[in-house]
Amino acid sequence: MVAEKLGSKGQAWFCTTGLPSDVVVKVEEMIFHVHKFPLMSKSRKLHRLITEQEENPGERGRIRRAQNGGDDDAESREEEEKEEEEAEEAEEGQREAEEDEIKEEKEGEEPGTRPICLPDFPGGPETFEGAAKFCYGVNVELTSWNVAPLRCAAEYLEMTEEFAEDNLVSRTERFLAQSILRNLRESVRALKSCEDLVPLAEDLGIVQRCIDSIAARATSSDPGSLFGWPVNDRHGGASNAVLWNGIDTGIRRRGGILSSSSSAAAAAAASSADSWFEALTILSLPMYKRVIAALKARDLGSEAMEAALVSYAKRSIPGLSRSTTTRRHASAPVASETEQRELLETVITNLPPEKSLRLGRTTTRLLFGLLRTVNILRASEASRTALERKIASQLEQATLDDLLIPSFSYLAETLYDVDCVQRILGHFLQGLQEAEAEEESSSAVFAADEEEEEDRGARILPRAGKLTAVGKLVDGYLAEIASDTNLTPDGFCELALALPDRARVFYDGLYRAVDIYLKAHPRMREEERERVCGVVDCRKLTLEACTHAAQNERLPLRAVVQVLFFEQLQLRQAIAGTLLAAEQEASAAASAGRTRGGGRVVGGGGDTSAASLSRRTAERENQVLRLDMDSMRSRVQELERECASMKKAIAKMDGPGRRGGGRPGVGGARRRGTRMSRLGCRFSTQVCDSHERTVVESKSSRLEELSP
Repeated sequence: MVAEKLGSKGQAWFCTTGLPSDVVVKVEEMIFHVHKFPLMSKSRKLHRLITEQEENPGERGRIRRAQNGGDDDAESREEEEKEEEEAEEAEEGQREAEEDEIKEEKEGEEPGTRPICLPDFPGGPETFEGAAKFCYGVNVELTSWNVAPLRCAAEYLEMTEEFAEDNLVSRTERFLAQSILRNLRESVRALKSCEDLVPLAEDLGIVQRCIDSIAARATSSDPGSLFGWPVNDRHGGASNAVLWNGIDTGIRRRGGILSSSSSAAAAAAASSADSWFEALTILSLPMYKRVIAALKARDLGSEAMEAALVSYAKRSIPGLSRSTTTRRHASAPVASETEQRELLETVITNLPPEKSLRLGRTTTRLLFGLLRTVNILRASEASRTALERKIASQLEQATLDDLLIPSFSYLAETLYDVDCVQRILGHFLQGLQEAEAEEESSSAVFAADEEEEEDRGARILPRAGKLTAVGKLVDGYLAEIASDTNLTPDGFCELALALPDRARVFYDGLYRAVDIYLKAHPRMREEERERVCGVVDCRKLTLEACTHAAQNERLPLRAVVQVLFFEQLQLRQAIAGTLLAAEQEASAAASAGRTRGGGRVVGGGGDTSAASLSRRTAERENQVLRLDMDSMRSRVQELERECASMKKAIAKMDGPGRRGGGRPGVGGARRRGTRMSRLGCRFSTQVCDSHERTVVESKSSRLEELSP
């Protein structure tokens, strides 16, 4: 039996076999009181050290030099001198140490026995205890955590087959090959235990064998393939068969979904993948780098690679994940800022550039969390650019909270990092342009048949949906940051105009952002106000937005006039549509009356009366619309008169205060007019001319021409 006993100086380990111990072995702070014959029968190194100690019991210094690996005489003399100096300076401490040694001798050590020190023993006292138990014939339970340290200890103590049959080296090697390297999680644990055994574990090949086993098992459990095999999924076949390398696997799809057996297998594969994602998170960064390199060499799927990297980042970077299930262990040390920066750059560098289809919004949220951490830790520019491009590839899956990235720069005055969002948006648009150019080049090279045209249309529709989703996201972001008083008009307009016109079906969201910006910046110049309002396309405002804009006192006069003009234009289009509809109904009724058989004469009067009734109804509607147009024109005239009176009042107020008479005022008006023409309405000048009556007159003449 074996017992452990605590002492006043470190720990002491005794073998209670009924016989007094005759050998003392010291490993770090632990002293082992053992018997020489069991150890000498299994370990060549202990056999050699014990024999040398018995042959030369008085030469303590030489034995110590042999135990420490053959240090030279100069170093030993220096150590002896230091020991003498320390002994002279601290005599009391030396006496206490001698008393402790005497107590240890009384407890079971024979007088005159000198301890055999084993410096740099792999695995420490716990591993030597396991090796000592093995020498005594005690059954040592091998696990994934202790097999690598015991293998290194067996190599250190030279416990080979040449010295004793079925020794510790062969026992641990057999357990590694048959139990550890056949299981992914066990291999990860064994690799984790090797972190404190380098370089001996590296020289023995344990580290590389564990890495190769992890890579092989991970690629075979990739959820992107069926049972670890590459699956060729074809939907066009009549039988909906799933093929593997062109061979029918016997699995059939039901409505685009695999049958129950294959679904269960896919779920099991996904669960297995999630398990090894979490298993890798216990590794240190150097070991994790080597595992990732091995996974890349075996062509692991991009989604599995991304999921593994995201899991490692969530577990290793503090504050990245809000989930309580991914918190670090309480005893785990927090990495320094330099280590966190290196870890972050490693994760970002190995992220696949492709968009993740399986993880979706979860990955997008974590990518934005990584981006915030990049700004906090001030990671390299290359890592930040790579992460922004990765986010841009799936920007349509982001939310408004994701885009609200705080500004950590000392030079930026805005609350949120607007420049970062601008760069991400640029990468997103660049990706769309590259995809469109690639499709155009491919369509130009190959003659497209009907199926290829359908596939191309199916690819274009999702891109349009992505662009629209990003447009709504940017409008919401602009409305959120518009209240920032440090946001310049140039920055606001640059971000608003970054998207093309087809990204917004309606401009109501952008108009809301403009209204908030004008409210938060009441001291802007008139030119800046007109420029900010110029980002809104009044043609794409809904009726509710037009009504609000026409009554909005914060908008400049030119913007209000544009809104009223397009309301008038919509009325004109409505009138034209009503007339065309009435004409089409009348012509259809007349043609139907002419094509009738014997009852054509009898029914002719009824058809004519129906056509005349529809025309009278259309005329009444046109009169109502014409009255609405006249009232709108009168509103525009009133606004123009108010504008003229305001300009006169401003000119009177500015006139006496300026030097040089009225010439500067004239020049300022001319410059203001040029700026308004450059930044204002993008349409012809007849929009603001409300004195001409040609619009109503032309419409009435068109009505006379269309009337029978």
